[in-house]
Amino acid sequence: MRSITALATALYLALAGGAVAQQVDTAQPQPVVVELFTSQGCSSCPPADALLKQLAQRSDVIALALHVDYWDYIGWKDSFASPAHTNRQKGYAQVGGRKMIYTPQMIVMGQQDVSGVDAMGLADAISAYQALPRPVVLDVQRQDGRLTLSVSPQKSLPDGPVLIQIVRYTHSETVDITRGELAGHRIGYANIVNDIQQVAIWDGREVADYTVEFDGTQPAAIVVQQGPFGAVLAAARLQ
Repeated sequence: MRSITALATALYLALAGGAVAQQVDTAQPQPVVVELFTSQGCSSCPPADALLKQLAQRSDVIALALHVDYWDYIGWKDSFASPAHTNRQKGYAQVGGRKMIYTPQMIVMGQQDVSGVDAMGLADAISAYQALPRPVVLDVQRQDGRLTLSVSPQKSLPDGPVLIQIVRYTHSETVDITRGELAGHRIGYANIVNDIQQVAIWDGREVADYTVEFDGTQPAAIVVQQGPFGAVLAAARLQ
């Protein structure tokens, strides 16, 4: 049986290969949002967690780890888990017509379901979304503890609300797991989502500006998304 480290290395090499091919075609690719649904209690998740750590180092990807709580019953309570993350994953499944949720699962740009260990499939999805023009232009200005967000439609959007969200996360943490399926493992996690705050609902028709309080003490991203769990229309990382 291949070790967790060896499998993670193989997955990263596959993903890196896909990324190099994309960089040849796009000098300044637009950021692609990749959400990983994972759990410290899931024995299949460490390779996906390692893959997300590599993605987190890329400027062309906004990589987010959302820890779910439905594996807590098997002996280890995930210290980052939130029922809100489980609800978000269920929302994606419902909108996408899927009857089940699982870990590790990656959702690319709010639309494409990719297994967390399918590095080649993930590389292909990232490249495909980088090549597509965004239907919304997002401009973010930051000054004096506030963000000014400007959104502008580039084409007609589907009917329904467009959610403007701030996603706050922790860059990295290491956890010693002492019980459950991964007992005895020490695992490093990256871009751990702490909070997803809806700051505005936009009709998607006209240019709109919003002002949001932001102290900047925690890394974050702005995600503009078709509501409630639809396509990501634009995104930006807050530096």
